[in-house]
Amino acid sequence: MAKPSRERATKKAAPTERDAAAFGRSRLAQVRLRDDEVRALERVMRTLDLASTSDALREGLKLLAKEAAEVGAAEEIRTFYGEQPAPLPAGVAEPSDSELAAADDMRW
Repeated sequence: MAKPSRERATKKAAPTERDAAAFGRSRLAQVRLRDDEVRALERVMRTLDLASTSDALREGLKLLAKEAAEVGAAEEIRTFYGEQPAPLPAGVAEPSDSELAAADDMRW
């Protein structure tokens, strides 16, 4: 007895070597989002005029990479200077206690 035929869904063609050279190699990554996260993502996409979820997630990854680089740099500075404070740049005066207190009280 013959098996019933199943129609296959049409798949997109895989990127060519030329595509990979032009845009860089890519990998598929999946993420599971809660409803509130999806709504937040959609708001961000509208506000920033991002064309796709992939574009939005790439922008988020850029921000995470930047933050990770800053954290790494701060750790390197702490390791280098140890217990002593890092020197201030030339021409910058040490802040007063009142200036530090005012900065602590600032709201962004």
